[in-house]
Amino acid sequence: MIDPNVPSPSTSHPNSTPSPTILLHPRREPFEHGLLPIQKLVFTDPVQALTPLKQRLSSSSTPRVGSAALADALQISSDHARLILDTLSSVLHSESDPLVTARPEDVDSVGADFRDLILFLYIQSYKRLLPRSHKDSVAVADVWPSTSAFDGYLSALSPLQLVRSNTRRFMPSQADEEAHQLSYLQKHLANFLVLLSEPLEGEDKESMVLTIEGFEHLGFLIQFDKGSEGVPLSQAAPFFANSDPDMPAVPVPASQVHDWLLEIIASSLEHVSENNSAKESGFPSSSDQDVAMADASPSSAKASQSARSPFFIEGVSKSSYVKQASDLNNSSVKVINCHDSVIYALAPLRYATLYGCSDATIVLGAVGKAVRVEHCERVQVITASKRVCIVNCRECLFYLGVNQRPLIVGDNHKLLVAPYNTFYSQLGEHMTEVGIEATINRWDEPLALGAVDPHDSLSHPAGVADAQAESATRLDPDQFTNFLIPNWFEGEPTGSTMHNPFPLPDPYLTSQQRNQKNLGDIQQILRGASLEENRKRELSCALHVYFKDWLYATGNIRQLYCLQGD
Repeated sequence: MIDPNVPSPSTSHPNSTPSPTILLHPRREPFEHGLLPIQKLVFTDPVQALTPLKQRLSSSSTPRVGSAALADALQISSDHARLILDTLSSVLHSESDPLVTARPEDVDSVGADFRDLILFLYIQSYKRLLPRSHKDSVAVADVWPSTSAFDGYLSALSPLQLVRSNTRRFMPSQADEEAHQLSYLQKHLANFLVLLSEPLEGEDKESMVLTIEGFEHLGFLIQFDKGSEGVPLSQAAPFFANSDPDMPAVPVPASQVHDWLLEIIASSLEHVSENNSAKESGFPSSSDQDVAMADASPSSAKASQSARSPFFIEGVSKSSYVKQASDLNNSSVKVINCHDSVIYALAPLRYATLYGCSDATIVLGAVGKAVRVEHCERVQVITASKRVCIVNCRECLFYLGVNQRPLIVGDNHKLLVAPYNTFYSQLGEHMTEVGIEATINRWDEPLALGAVDPHDSLSHPAGVADAQAESATRLDPDQFTNFLIPNWFEGEPTGSTMHNPFPLPDPYLTSQQRNQKNLGDIQQILRGASLEENRKRELSCALHVYFKDWLYATGNIRQLYCLQGD
């Protein structure tokens, strides 16, 4: 049996030498979008806590666990049980899993496979890599100023936020995160296999074996690459690769699987380390995603050549940046450290991460899995998405078309939420492609979780673990405005969307109609006014002054960056 508390040496089985061309990668999605700050889910000893749960759930007549059974087993609220299922659905490795394909009203009854659920609960004890300091602090100061054109219209910082704003955080590089996650998998691999294994029938309980079905569930955490091709888990493993498809595969000793995987993890860690060393020596690496902040322009955005990696938009400052579906083939995007800019990613996306941005407007197309917004200040986010998680942000405004309740986590301050307020011609097709329903918009049902994230590696004062995050406030309908996305690409393929696909709530619709009527009345008055030339000039100047004040007060001054590029 594998001792879950003692790491085994990485000695391989004599008949299972791994191919040197196969590398193992952690799946980033569970670690980036699947962690929930719910204290009851963070176990000091996950194996001790989850083994009885596994035995209880696996003894059921069905391998799937609904929200009622989950709430009962974990002694949590029904809301938190549904949140677990929704979050797990957004990071599952199998697009054909019934939980992924279930309609919102069926999720509670469809439930999750207990093996995926056990792994999901286990990684709730994962600690993220600490944010790094940037190597070029002078360049950072240039693109993230201590003051902004909008500061005169915004409230003063609280002492806590003043401290945070003076210690800017920067997302760890992809290579550093991968190495951190590989080390985590290496340390906890024995425990994962214990929870997925079964005792061999007719043998003592010490003889644990892994079936091909149990092995495939490791796909929640890992994936194999052979050259540039993704490889199914069972086809990568020598003990399952040649199984007769018409015959059930013979279970394999868990210790054999453990030793084989440990050897590949060690090789993969060495590969990541070599790439990092090459980067530090000045040689470019295909896995290097650490874009230099010194190049604070749209050209600093960088796309990975690997199908595994997201498209990076990093370091954009005082400009507009536009990407459409034809540009974003990787299906995920990360917008990092962009300031005083307007960013458009108008495409069907799986995941989107916004990190460390300030004084920006960011418009995302249709995001079918999850959006995470973290450490952002004075940012307007406009997105149609399945789910949204907001972490450690202040004075941000979110225009949402979202199918699940928005999550509010950590140290947030003065957040506003509003219904979705824009469209572009292909939006409807993009929403259909990623599975977003326009008839469901839960923008005004934010769910505030913990003010302290148990997954960071920082120390926190005693007694604050159960504190709740500050929630978001609904935007006053009188302040609601539509956002017009310019059409830069005339002649490009267009879609059929001609208006906002999400119905507006009555107060916002009434406000919109009133504003449109007022605009029409004012235009009519101005057309009918008989004014001398000097009075016309005075009126024109007054209108320009008020318009300029409005541009700065709302942050819409950034829209002028679109015109500067013309």
